[in-house]
Amino acid sequence: MTVAYPAGASKREIEVLVMLGARLSNADIAGRLHLSVRTVESHVSALLRKYGVADRRALAEIAVQAQAGAPVPGRLAGLQPALTTFVGRSAEHEHLMEALRGARLVTVVGPGGVGKTRLAGRIAEAAGPSFPSGGAFVDLVPARGGYVAQAVAAALGVSERPQQSLEDAVVERLGEGRSLLVLDNCEHVIDVVARFAERVLTGCPGTRILATSRERLGVPGERAVPLGPLPLESDAERLFVDRATAADPGFAADPVVVAKLCTRLDGMPLAIELAAARSATLGENGLLAALDDHLRLVTGGRGVDERHHSLRAVIGWSHDLLDDEERALFRRLAAFAGAFDLDAVAATSPAESTRGAVADVLGRLAEKSLVTVHRREGVARWRLLQTVRAFAAEQLDASGERPEIQDRHLRWAADVATELETRLDGDEWYEEFDAVADDLRAALAAAPAGPAALPHRLARTLAHLAYARRFLMESLGHYRAAAERAPAPGEAAADLYAAAAVSHAVGDDGQRPFDLLLAAAERARTAGNHGATAIALAQAVTTARRHPAGFATEVPYERLRDLLDEAASVAGGSSDAVVAARLAEAAAWAATSDRYEADPALAEAAAAAARATGDPVLISAALDAVATAGVVAGRGAEVRRVTDERLALLPAMPRHDPNAAPEIVDTYRMAHLAALGVGDLPAALSIGQRTMDDDLAGSSYHSAALLITPLVLSGRFDEALRMAGTAWDGWQRAGRPRTGTMSPPMAAVALVHGLRGDDEGYALWRSRAIEVIGELPAHSTFVTMVDARLAVHAGRVGDAAALVSLAFNGIRSWSPPYSRAVGAELAVVAGLPDAPDLLSAAERHESAWAAACTARARGRHYGDGAALTAAVAGWERIGARFERASTLLLLPDRAAEGRRELAALGVEVPAERG
Repeated sequence: MTVAYPAGASKREIEVLVMLGARLSNADIAGRLHLSVRTVESHVSALLRKYGVADRRALAEIAVQAQAGAPVPGRLAGLQPALTTFVGRSAEHEHLMEALRGARLVTVVGPGGVGKTRLAGRIAEAAGPSFPSGGAFVDLVPARGGYVAQAVAAALGVSERPQQSLEDAVVERLGEGRSLLVLDNCEHVIDVVARFAERVLTGCPGTRILATSRERLGVPGERAVPLGPLPLESDAERLFVDRATAADPGFAADPVVVAKLCTRLDGMPLAIELAAARSATLGENGLLAALDDHLRLVTGGRGVDERHHSLRAVIGWSHDLLDDEERALFRRLAAFAGAFDLDAVAATSPAESTRGAVADVLGRLAEKSLVTVHRREGVARWRLLQTVRAFAAEQLDASGERPEIQDRHLRWAADVATELETRLDGDEWYEEFDAVADDLRAALAAAPAGPAALPHRLARTLAHLAYARRFLMESLGHYRAAAERAPAPGEAAADLYAAAAVSHAVGDDGQRPFDLLLAAAERARTAGNHGATAIALAQAVTTARRHPAGFATEVPYERLRDLLDEAASVAGGSSDAVVAARLAEAAAWAATSDRYEADPALAEAAAAAARATGDPVLISAALDAVATAGVVAGRGAEVRRVTDERLALLPAMPRHDPNAAPEIVDTYRMAHLAALGVGDLPAALSIGQRTMDDDLAGSSYHSAALLITPLVLSGRFDEALRMAGTAWDGWQRAGRPRTGTMSPPMAAVALVHGLRGDDEGYALWRSRAIEVIGELPAHSTFVTMVDARLAVHAGRVGDAAALVSLAFNGIRSWSPPYSRAVGAELAVVAGLPDAPDLLSAAERHESAWAAACTARARGRHYGDGAALTAAVAGWERIGARFERASTLLLLPDRAAEGRRELAALGVEVPAERG
């Protein structure tokens, strides 16, 4: 039976989901999948958000359904169940359903209070089954300051990764499947929403967007559907009676009076609901009289503007009927950007207000429909509708209390953020952070500019929370804001130092972290903190030497030496172990003017100094210098040993500390390359999968790229080709940055097409392998290996001499063992006179792949069957299926087996070899 798992879940998430269905704990799942508990928690949180369910029990039920073959319908995360009946709008409902079938962006346009949100929710419920990949219903009222991508990402349960923006993560999640994204209340962030919607529609061909706004978004292809008041003498009166009966089950009014009331209210649903909530106390005639009095106070003509006036009048009238206690709380609620709980309201109330008293008044406001309430798992959260909140804000301004209330709101936000920060090792904080994040951002934005302790604490803590939530660019911005608000230069130095680390996590390994580290050093120097100054300067030197490709213009070596000398001078022989370790690391990198080099002896000294600190982050950083020295010396086995040690340090690194970010990201990358360098394909695949699963290091195209090359080398061609599109599309979405990481995978894909006789596909992917690095350099690359391997396979020897020469013009990286081994084999096939010497040179590499390749080449050259048999065994040890089959062709008694295997791989066998 085919198991129907929910659309939108990754392979790893499905594995986690199955184990949740078996009622395994996070620790059990982590042990079985060889993941950290933290990574499992991230997957569980993502599944909760993606499928819009409340808890692990619901996820387990989904897993059981899926394993039983039952279809799981598309779910819209964030879509709240309606607490009241839906009245009317049958024509509009059908019109919008039809519009969604014909247009990819549909915007419901109308004034505040006309019922856009409620209708959009109704449409989302009805349309959900037509979108099997699910989606999200996103309320953008709290998303002030342009945090639209964060709001959507929080609803979908996605996060930012290195080289992958938050918008890219959203696009990846929505992907190619049929998804529905509802963006509610867009008017106050309309420009940001318009750009975001275009981005999603461009990258997600199966996604539909339903938006609500007071004006159209102005995006090409948008279909705007105006929404007017409820029709009088039908739906408007039905809504009034329904809501009045809910407030007073004994409600029985004169239909003529109800009709007059609805006429006075212009059929506006929100105005009708507010008035109906008062029916139990005033009666319909009292309501009519009161409304007439208030409407006379509002000037203006009829039409659309009058609807705003009538709504404003009924809100004002409802407000005037409140007692002093209710009015005071009502206007204070305007401080909240989004939904709030009772603790939040109590924290922003005067000190003499008891929690019970606040709960009582809040309940009275809810009864009068001035606040709405939602409950989930027994927890209640309230919110003001946008139109009502605007009125409450006016009352707050008029009262003169805004500065005091904003100060309380700021203090509450700082305390909430601080408390959340203490719980980062669990997974429940995710939900709570997403619930209050908009208010934390709003409190910070409203705080007075300049240095101050409370805004600084909120900015720094919000930066840390955003980093832990993997909103990386947001975190970077908050750390920089924290530095500007820091009351003392030493605190600003710490903020800038953290910002530099987050910049590495974003994927910027060059100029920006370098500049931030120098700024941190300057603040630390002003504070008189010699140790922090020395550390920041030393790390700036290390950054420039360790990641020179990240600089548009190379930092002059003389300047780096000056910075290192300054760091040593400032340290003044400090006995601090961390200072000593960072200075030793920088000295190892700056010992020579050559890029990508580290002095072997100084690197070992740096590792010893780092081990003295016991800090896994410092040890890993120093070990990278040791590994780099090994790469320069061509000692692949030593490099592999060192990177394995770095991998072993990862579990000890704090996942929520930005300062660990550079090492976490770099360790995966270098360990993968080291495994490839020694030809250990199973290890390279395993590390690539671990990288993809990591909640920090993994990203769409980078993770896919890591897996493609070992998949191809292992003969898992179809898997590699499926992943190639993801990698290429992700690279394009990221802005087509120049990166050497992408070239080998693209070249590997070209190799598959070439082996299968697809010349067009080979040419396309080979050109892409060059495009990602700008131009093909004049030395050996993985493209060289691919060209040589195809020449060997097809027996094309016309350009053999030039290709072999290029193959041996290598650089210090992981790929020369491959190109040289294949180059030597091509020399044998072409009968070049220096083939024996080239074979000997290629055999010097510590690579299992190269060893098997050169054994095959030696067997070809000398007619040595034992060497060919040894080559077959070598390919089998590392799981290189294609190469094993190609070698079998050279053994007469096993050639048929080789042809069958190659046919299974879709590889064409040249006629002279078949």
